[in-house]
Amino acid sequence: MAQAMKIAIIDDEQDMRQSISQWLALSGYDTEAFASAEEALKKLGPDYPGIVITDIRMPGMDGMQFLKKLMGTDSALPVIMITGHGDVPMAVEAMRLGAFDFLEKPFDPDRMSELARRATATRRLTLDNRALRRELSDGSQLMKKLIGSSPQIERLREDILDLGQADGHVLIDGETGTGKTLVAHALHAVGSRAGKKFVLLSCAAIEEEALSRRLFGPMQPEDTQLPAIEEARGGTLVLEDIEALSETLQAKLLSAINAQGTPSETRIIAISNMQEAGRTCEDALRPDLFYRLAALRITVPPLRQRGEDILTLFTRLSEQFADEYGCDAPQISAQEAAQLLQAPWPGNVRQLINIAERAVLQSRRGAGTIASLLMSDHEEMQPVMTTEGKPLKEYVEAFERMLIDNTMRRHKGSIASVMDELCLPRRTLNEKMAKYGLQRADYL
Repeated sequence: MAQAMKIAIIDDEQDMRQSISQWLALSGYDTEAFASAEEALKKLGPDYPGIVITDIRMPGMDGMQFLKKLMGTDSALPVIMITGHGDVPMAVEAMRLGAFDFLEKPFDPDRMSELARRATATRRLTLDNRALRRELSDGSQLMKKLIGSSPQIERLREDILDLGQADGHVLIDGETGTGKTLVAHALHAVGSRAGKKFVLLSCAAIEEEALSRRLFGPMQPEDTQLPAIEEARGGTLVLEDIEALSETLQAKLLSAINAQGTPSETRIIAISNMQEAGRTCEDALRPDLFYRLAALRITVPPLRQRGEDILTLFTRLSEQFADEYGCDAPQISAQEAAQLLQAPWPGNVRQLINIAERAVLQSRRGAGTIASLLMSDHEEMQPVMTTEGKPLKEYVEAFERMLIDNTMRRHKGSIASVMDELCLPRRTLNEKMAKYGLQRADYL
């Protein structure tokens, strides 16, 4: 859910503070007012979840001094300056120092609301981007995104932790939609280069000449970035669709790798999306480059091999989408759970994300089935045809685990409520939770 935005109002005149607060509150904003800049500075930290509206002329610390303090704390904080008649040159100077905009007294309240709307939208984007950057540099958070308890995903997590600590180049391969870029982020975040530069570049998205410049230079006069090989120095350079590199660029990349020596100054993580029948990344790359990049290797497992992880992922995703759309997550039947487990999932996790969102939307309308969603993705697929036959017992256990897991999370770990809803005696519930590795503490 979007973070609620606040508006801090700073003015030494009480009537002005109150009138601005009341108007913005009527417009739906959460406001807090301060009689002085000194008082406001105690509350306005570097990640303040909102914007600032301040008068320029105030006793003690004036608006210009206040602005400089705020810009020193957080240069991306939107600050709207209120100016009196004749203060426009001062307001222009404030804009030069980093103010978002200014209002000249007497100002139009609608103009203030519009400025507040634009400033809060800008602030929300800034905070969202910061949160994303923190998340992508936090190894523990990234590992939590690799949801599941299947042997395949457990092994993937172990590989990431092991290879993250190593210093060699890495090749990540696997089917499309399995989450290879997420694995690359995790490898960077759990290793010694965490906090250093992480540069991501798709080799298939740029034509050859532009890709050569972006990777190795020379850059054009209008370019503001360094060549990627320089930009990532000391950190990690991720090359998606590595098989799309021409022979010329493969030779340049190999030269750049050889020039670094050992240990490598910049770690390269190559991601392969080879989908052609009978061809691999090894076939597409010159041997000397392939063996340099594949010194360490991770293959991300396809979703169809991950068993009941499919149900766990579907549940988490549908709950996230239900929260986003403001409705209840769909409750699936045993037959629908079996259909999810039996589907071949050619699009892997990316396809599952789409199915989960569409399941939430159709549930909100009170129509549709999981089978219809799977069939619409692949009309040739029979609704209950599996690519790998499994004993009935496995499907029953997977559904049972999902049901207990969902109910425990819905009741926030209340054993009594779960027993009541599922009509289970306490001993049976405890035994099943132990069998499926479910811990009450995880739901509190």
